[in-house]
Amino acid sequence: MSEVLFPLDQSDLSFTASGGSTVRRSILPSGVRVLTEHMPGAQSVSVSFSVAVGSRDETDGHFGSTHFLEHLLFKGTKKRSALEIAVAFDSVGGSSNASTGKEHTSYYARVQDKALPLAVDVIGDMLASSLIDPKEFENERTVILEELAMNDDDPQDVAHEAFAQAVLGDHPLGRPIGGTNETISAVTRDAVWGHYQDNYRPQDLVIAAAGGVEHGQLIHLVETALIEAGWDLNKQANPVERRLLHPARISRGTELKVIQRPIAQANVLLGMQGLVADDERRYAMGILNTVLGGGMSSRMFQEIREKRGLAYSVYSFNQGYSDGAYFGLYAGCSPAKTAEVTRLMVAELEKIATDGIRQDELELAKGNISGSLALKYESTMARMNRLISAEIVNGEFFDLDDSLLHVNAVTLADVQNLATDLIRRERSIVAVGDLDESTFAEFI
Repeated sequence: MSEVLFPLDQSDLSFTASGGSTVRRSILPSGVRVLTEHMPGAQSVSVSFSVAVGSRDETDGHFGSTHFLEHLLFKGTKKRSALEIAVAFDSVGGSSNASTGKEHTSYYARVQDKALPLAVDVIGDMLASSLIDPKEFENERTVILEELAMNDDDPQDVAHEAFAQAVLGDHPLGRPIGGTNETISAVTRDAVWGHYQDNYRPQDLVIAAAGGVEHGQLIHLVETALIEAGWDLNKQANPVERRLLHPARISRGTELKVIQRPIAQANVLLGMQGLVADDERRYAMGILNTVLGGGMSSRMFQEIREKRGLAYSVYSFNQGYSDGAYFGLYAGCSPAKTAEVTRLMVAELEKIATDGIRQDELELAKGNISGSLALKYESTMARMNRLISAEIVNGEFFDLDDSLLHVNAVTLADVQNLATDLIRRERSIVAVGDLDESTFAEFI
């Protein structure tokens, strides 16, 4: 099959995806969107309620609100206490959680198929009738500050947060997802409540489920849950427009940032702006990442860890959003070896830009990606997330066969051209550890 578009003005779609699963999508009159992938034989279901609002969408006075809401929606509704929400999922052996991203937020659960009515009822209740109780708000402020403190104790987390800011500068995508001590301490309950009312509406809501799920049943469950929670679904609305998928003009924030920490290992990130979510070269990026720093056979792993024993962890990555992205190389190593490791990382990327990759590396990477995708989509959670991405991010559904066709179409020249493009972009270096800026004098 070819890619399937999810236009916002087409209320019902149904098609068969690779492997014989059935994908359906409906837009309800209220603007709520419901997507399912029925997987024959599956006895579990992954279901999520998502809104296309993330940390990048926060404005002055609301910084930290998105992450705050992720916590607060588990703290009680008009008919359930926080304990009753937890007990509901524990009673059926299910799991529930939530995630805040830079561009969307999701509340999700994985349960046995017969427990789907309970999961939809509980998550729908959480999303549509959260109390955001003032006392719970202050309690959760402390919890979030503890979470930020825990993250600040992880030098790799610190390095990645600083790297996003260094590459993307003042762009909203450069801000930390969880907020900062300052923003979490400053944000008020009224600001978070306003953020909730502005962004948690029927026209914002996307429900996706994959596994042992029937589309018509899910629509009925969703409507029942949201109406009982107090939403008026009789008021007609169009779904909110998707973000514009086009690279923004972004100025680099910092060329070099060294964060002093008295720790035994230096955490080094080097990179530049990468490929946004819908860039047609993203499949070549998958190959480049696999060859350069994607596993034990990758060039960086072999050169830096296996041959020289200079690092335990070393990898490359691309994080793409609607209009901004960053590509990076990471290594954790001894402070005394940091300059050498950084030099080797740069050299491996430059070699691909200058000489390309070999045919055997291309074939190995394609096999790696193909196998990984096949294994990934055995999971109901992965298929649920694929539906969310198709609906919220680019409005286009790619099943496994589609993705493999694109991966296998990548050529040696595609990979080399991409590496050449990346190496010419403005570079940022971020390091956390017991070292100083002079370590990186030759790279700036």
